[in-house]
Amino acid sequence: MKDARKIKAVKRMKQIMTEYYIDAKTAKQNGKKVAWITSGGPVEPLIAMDVIPVYPENHGAMIGASKMGVDLCEKAEAMGYARDLCSYARSDIACAPLNGGPIGGLPAPDFLVCCNNICGTVLKWYEVQARYFKVPLFILDTPFIHTEFSVEAKNYVRRQMLEYITFLEEQCGKKMDMDRMDQVGRLAVQGQRLWQEVLDTTMHSPAPMTAFDAFFHLALIVTLRGTQTVIDYYTELRDEMRQRIADGIGMVPDEKYRLLWDNLPVWYKTKWLSDKFATHGACLVADTYTSAWSGVVHLIDENNFIESAAIAYSSVYINISIDMMLDTLRKMITKYKADGLVIHSNRSCKPYSLGQYDLQRMVMKEFGVPSLIIEADMVDERNFSESQIETRIDAFMETLAQKKN
Repeated sequence: MKDARKIKAVKRMKQIMTEYYIDAKTAKQNGKKVAWITSGGPVEPLIAMDVIPVYPENHGAMIGASKMGVDLCEKAEAMGYARDLCSYARSDIACAPLNGGPIGGLPAPDFLVCCNNICGTVLKWYEVQARYFKVPLFILDTPFIHTEFSVEAKNYVRRQMLEYITFLEEQCGKKMDMDRMDQVGRLAVQGQRLWQEVLDTTMHSPAPMTAFDAFFHLALIVTLRGTQTVIDYYTELRDEMRQRIADGIGMVPDEKYRLLWDNLPVWYKTKWLSDKFATHGACLVADTYTSAWSGVVHLIDENNFIESAAIAYSSVYINISIDMMLDTLRKMITKYKADGLVIHSNRSCKPYSLGQYDLQRMVMKEFGVPSLIIEADMVDERNFSESQIETRIDAFMETLAQKKN
């Protein structure tokens, strides 16, 4: 039965990502350009211009999963960067001069694209890397949304999208093919909808996959959004999940409890956490992190991608107020029939973690849903106390069991 629960598409996913990194690392020999871009940045114009996008954050996740985070973070600290700084930033900055990390460093960028819809740290991080590699940097500034996105803010972001196109044309030495851009935009929207369909398969009980699986399968919607590869892969993955539902295969044997996860994964402990929750019959059926890449797709007009995408990119989960975050959690708790909420208080990601105690209180008050806060870091293992977290999980699950019974 254990083999039956293995997701077959994983093999294809690894193949696609291997080919992607080979393309990126041999770009110069093949006359292609490479751009480093933040995970929340608008990648579609790069795809339309045949520029290979590379994500230092995705690389950071690989570093964390490979348990190389502590060594690289300590090297960054020896370079003078504070331990309080984001561990993605520290590990990436340390990798650059060393060609370190699980794939021997990222290919050098021809230019950088930074969007601050995920945090302010990326601005300084990308400035550091632009100076190190001596390449241009484009910054897309997205105003924070407290209650609603004003007309003035929308116009401000729209203008920057057009400036972004002009910047790309200068870097690539050619005009943007707008027909191609429209095609990429439609593929991006289609890909986001498919990704949401994959995530929605966990509405079924037992869930055919968990949030820990979603963390792994997220890579394509981040790195290759706007390509046919994403469409083909998520169609295959969605169909496999639907078949598992038809065959009665749940990822957690004897699923008893359905939980939501908030914040980034603890990359170096995903298996440990997955196994730990599974021993209690608990399945993490959804999370706020992986759904962020499809949660704003309804704001995109496929026939006016550039302008509408600017609004959508500004509206991502961690660029909105706590009240708006609560609204997202409210919908997810209902949609996935969650019994509890697991909150990762992530030392590295301040915008994601700030306000989580308020969210915990509001969720408890409105839904009576028990919640657990795990204090850790997404890459730096020095901030993870296994025995302490194990005790907290056991106590949380005991509370959940008493409430449910």
